[in-house]
Amino acid sequence: MELLILFIVGLLIAILVLPFVALAKANSTKRGLDDLATRLSSLENEMRTLGRHTTQGPQPEAAVAAPKAFGVPPPAPITTAAPIEQEKESMPPPIPERFIKPSVPQISAPARPPINWEQFMGAKLFAWIGGLALFLGVAFFVKYSFEHNLIPPELRVAIGFTIGVSLLIGGLLVKRKENAVTAQTLCATGILVLYAVTFACRSYYHFAFFGLIPTFLLMTLITAVAFLLAVRLNAIVVAVLGIAGGFLTPVLLSTGQDHPLGLFVYIALLDIGLLALSQRQGWNVLPTLGAVGTALMQFAWVGTFFIPEKYFAGNKVLVVMAVFAGFQVLFLAAAAWSKRTRKTSPELFACGIGFGAVAMCSAFYLLSFEPIAQRPALLFSYLFVVDLGMLALTLLESRLIILNAVAGLAAFTLLAVWTNYDLTTTHLYTALTFYFVFALFHSATPLALQRLRSVQIPWWSHAFPGLSLLLVLMPIFQLAGLSIVIWPLVLIIDLLAIVLALATATLLPILAVLLLTLIAIGGWLLRIPTELTGLPTALFILGGFAVFFLVTTSRACRRLTTTGIHTPKLFGDITDPGNLSVQLPALSAALPFLLLIMVTLRLPLANPSPVFGLALLLIILLLGMSELFSFGVLPAVALVSVLALEHAWHFQHFDPARASLPLLWYLGFYALFTAFPFIFDRKFLGKTAPWDTAALAGPLHFYLVYHLIRTAYPNWVPGLVPAAFALPSLLGLFVLINRPARNAQLALFGGATLFFITLIFPIEFDREWITVGWALEGAALCWLFHRVPHPGLRLAGVALLVTVFARLALNPAVLTYHSRAAFPIFNWYLYTYGIATVCLFAAARLLAPPRNRVLGHNARPLLYTLGTVLAFLLVNIEIGDYFSIPGVAALTFEFSGSFARDMSYSIAWALFALLLLIVGMRKRTAPVRYASLGLLGATVVKLFFHDLSQLDQLYRISAFVVVAVIAIVASFLYQRFLGAAEKKAM
Repeated sequence: MELLILFIVGLLIAILVLPFVALAKANSTKRGLDDLATRLSSLENEMRTLGRHTTQGPQPEAAVAAPKAFGVPPPAPITTAAPIEQEKESMPPPIPERFIKPSVPQISAPARPPINWEQFMGAKLFAWIGGLALFLGVAFFVKYSFEHNLIPPELRVAIGFTIGVSLLIGGLLVKRKENAVTAQTLCATGILVLYAVTFACRSYYHFAFFGLIPTFLLMTLITAVAFLLAVRLNAIVVAVLGIAGGFLTPVLLSTGQDHPLGLFVYIALLDIGLLALSQRQGWNVLPTLGAVGTALMQFAWVGTFFIPEKYFAGNKVLVVMAVFAGFQVLFLAAAAWSKRTRKTSPELFACGIGFGAVAMCSAFYLLSFEPIAQRPALLFSYLFVVDLGMLALTLLESRLIILNAVAGLAAFTLLAVWTNYDLTTTHLYTALTFYFVFALFHSATPLALQRLRSVQIPWWSHAFPGLSLLLVLMPIFQLAGLSIVIWPLVLIIDLLAIVLALATATLLPILAVLLLTLIAIGGWLLRIPTELTGLPTALFILGGFAVFFLVTTSRACRRLTTTGIHTPKLFGDITDPGNLSVQLPALSAALPFLLLIMVTLRLPLANPSPVFGLALLLIILLLGMSELFSFGVLPAVALVSVLALEHAWHFQHFDPARASLPLLWYLGFYALFTAFPFIFDRKFLGKTAPWDTAALAGPLHFYLVYHLIRTAYPNWVPGLVPAAFALPSLLGLFVLINRPARNAQLALFGGATLFFITLIFPIEFDREWITVGWALEGAALCWLFHRVPHPGLRLAGVALLVTVFARLALNPAVLTYHSRAAFPIFNWYLYTYGIATVCLFAAARLLAPPRNRVLGHNARPLLYTLGTVLAFLLVNIEIGDYFSIPGVAALTFEFSGSFARDMSYSIAWALFALLLLIVGMRKRTAPVRYASLGLLGATVVKLFFHDLSQLDQLYRISAFVVVAVIAIVASFLYQRFLGAAEKKAM
């Protein structure tokens, strides 16, 4: 008993003394800051006064004060030094100028006097200590009387009540301004005495009258009296004592039995009283004390009396939920009332947040029990009430909008934990409903704040539909035999995200739910068995969501593009073609095809019609949307996507015995893409992407069709395939020529036509015909550029011709394609190198200025040089072929062992050099003349250092004569050329 009394006394000491010490220190600090502000204001006034008056010499302060006071000029200063010093020594200390009335009135803030520690210590602190000492004296006297039985119990109690009431009456009687501290001390002491005596009557003496209910009511009355006295005396210390006594009452009077209803109704009434007192008096610390006391009582009650078997047997668990959620609602109502009466305080909102956090933690605590986890409707309803209270706080105070994110994250975390460990098919619909409800409320709260408070919606508010879809993904991957009902919910969540995106003018939520929805569908598709049961349903759902996202994203992008979009800087400006507003429709189009490819690779689809049929539907939709919304990129996305799907099926499931059906699908896709821009030619006349798609559809589909025909129909003539593909491209080119088409469109279809024409040779023939075909195509592209000035044609043509040169000049294997022909000179070397040379010269001639610049460089000298080198190689190859050993299949190059061959090389080089010299003179091209001189010099060196010692007499004479004649002719021509140049210069 003694230890209990000492514990109560110590607790009351802490409650009584520590708050006042803290208040005293805070008051001291505040007054110090006010004094500094006052001094600073006074100094500013003095500076302004000095600025308006002329500064006088040093004068005695007393001599100056009177003239300032009466407006009389001060006397002249005394110039003698000694009297001045004597006068200064006899003068009293100068009066600070801030206490002298200035000549010009100044308006300044009233100065608060600094804290008077003497008054505080003597008048207040000693009074409080005295009251505490009086209480302790009474307490020790009561203890002594208990121990020695000096006074009968009834008399002791009567004396105790008399003293407590007397102290209260005395405090009220001395209630004056000058005695306020004494009055508060007496009343506080009286409250403590009444609490102690009442507790003794119940717990120590066990008087019959002081049963549980009467004692409880009496202590409640004492608490109410404490609140009333606090208001009347304006004494927060009395209120604090009342709160302490109010919360100690259930503890002191506990019988060890569980009565949660009576306990928490009493605590709720106590909280209502202290909240009302706080609102009336402006004591913001009271809600914090009440919240702390209430939370401690909740934790103590749960730790002592919460027995799961008892509370889960019936609906008593509702009491637990009501206890935590009820106090959250109570403090939320207090915050709303304070907002309405314009007496809000941060402490009150902090208490509301604290009770919301406690209630949220209690939901996690209840989830740890299996009986509650098996009742998700009850648990999630409780969680929703708690979460709704947190959202209501954000509506009351818009600066607390971060609570929407924190509370939503906590709620979705609890849902995820429950889904991972406790979800069953029985509770699936309940879970799906609450997934949507939480996503709806957390997404709608920022919108409500934007409408009501003009608060900018934060970026994280868009995450809640995505979090809800993440929860939906969990049962898709966990449960077997998942119902199709889950997909309408997914659709509703997608709609919610899209509405949020349109309301906030951002496309990021649409992208998130698009990816998550397709992941969910992909997870469901992966669970389709190899017997293909459920494939039509899965394809139907995939097609439905694909159509939904294609339409909604295109409309959303169209709308936000015209009205302005606030996309995060990560995605750039709306005018940027690489922006999310352009990429999002493309992603919406491509991702369903990715799922179709996944299905194709995983399932044994011998018949591609189901997958290709859905792909056809999506392509038609994409092309239609491209026409309606002017999204030119959609046809290109559709072409690439369907090509990937076709290749995935072809190389995984193609059967040559069943080639007709896939061939029809391939040709159908090709025809659709090729004809599309011609059908809507007026709509797409100024666009590029649809025409690019139409022109490239044939070349990109060619390989699949060619591979199918070669595999399934090996007896067909292969060259007919590229010839058949060239016809649509050629027809498209003729149609565009007769219309006001752009050069790029003509170039694409012309290039596609030439591509198929040049493919006829390497497909129908082999080896060197590939090179011949490239050479012809390169020259044809340069010709087409001459008619359609598109830079891409010129670049492609020059690149092909350079490739042809590299293949013929730098690839030794090209000489071994065929055995040496029976007829020299007129062989495959002649037409291969000859056609390539002619194509190089023709392309150089076609690219006459100003069409000669390729990537900023003149391409004509390069083409002429490559053609000349190939011609020179052809001359040497024909000589080598003519003089090769009979019966040897390979072509050989040797400069010894044959007098006629060596002579032929020398004469041919000299003639080639002479031809170059003539061309260089006629074209007035110095590099060509230099090349001819170099080649002629090499021929002369060969003649004197090789032929002179190796050739026979007759061949040697012939070589020398011919080379000499050529050299003389070259010299003559050079003299004429240079003389004409000098005359022209003069």
